[in-house]
Amino acid sequence: MKNYIIVTGGAGFVGSNLIQSLLKKKKFNIISLDNYSSGFIQNHIKSSKVKYLKGDTADINRILSNYKKKIHSLFHFGEFARIYQSFKKFDTCFKSNSIGSNAVFKFCLDNKIKLIYSATSASLGNGGNDKNLSPYAFTKSKNLELLENLKKWFKLRFEIIYFYNVYGPKHIKSGEMATVIGIFEDLYEKKKPLTIVKPGNQTRRFTHISDTINVCLEAWKKNKCCHYSISHKKSHSIMEVAKMFKCKYKYLKSRPGERYSSALTNMSMNNKIIKRYGKIYLKDYITSFIKGSKL
Repeated sequence: MKNYIIVTGGAGFVGSNLIQSLLKKKKFNIISLDNYSSGFIQNHIKSSKVKYLKGDTADINRILSNYKKKIHSLFHFGEFARIYQSFKKFDTCFKSNSIGSNAVFKFCLDNKIKLIYSATSASLGNGGNDKNLSPYAFTKSKNLELLENLKKWFKLRFEIIYFYNVYGPKHIKSGEMATVIGIFEDLYEKKKPLTIVKPGNQTRRFTHISDTINVCLEAWKKNKCCHYSISHKKSHSIMEVAKMFKCKYKYLKSRPGERYSSALTNMSMNNKIIKRYGKIYLKDYITSFIKGSKL
């Protein structure tokens, strides 16, 4: 009986929120596979139905050897996921996003496991040319090409979901892997000026984690072998977001790989993308945060 769901990156921001929602599907047990490079033990959810394993996705075949025939589906959210940091940690990015992800894809193919893969809007912007802006975007775009070919060659079943600047409960607030909104929250709480990477007019479509998880579950249930995107209809410049916190800010020098827009796209690898839009507004979230509550 296939009653296990695997979540790579299950101790991370998106993965831990996903597991929390998956636990409502009571017929499934869940296994998290995480190397804890950006995941945290405090994100573990206490439940007899969740098992946490530490390891790299490159070793997934060995680590999950006893579960191969029991796995219903696999959410692959355990990749290196920062643009600027992929320049400084290229080897880590390549090992995770190329070697590790290829191992995950082969594991799913060999064991007839449905794959749900988190793609990134960073590889779609500027008519698809943004895929060459950073090692991160490049590795992610190459994975999309590989998945489409695996579908064509070997009938691999998958759903692909494009994330757009996800924020909300459990996002990382400090360190190299922190998110924009997480960094702003941390600095606000410490009464320090918010830091804006120049020029400040670069735009993003910030999307709440609950909206993101809803689309992940929709794609998982529908089983269409499609591409989905989850973003907010409204984009904001980084400067606009900083001003929502109503506090002081300062500029940081520009960084390599910086995208200047987070435009939506209709096509990826000749596949139509099913667009979904978030319901939670960033301004409402920030207002609630400032008041000391959470959305």
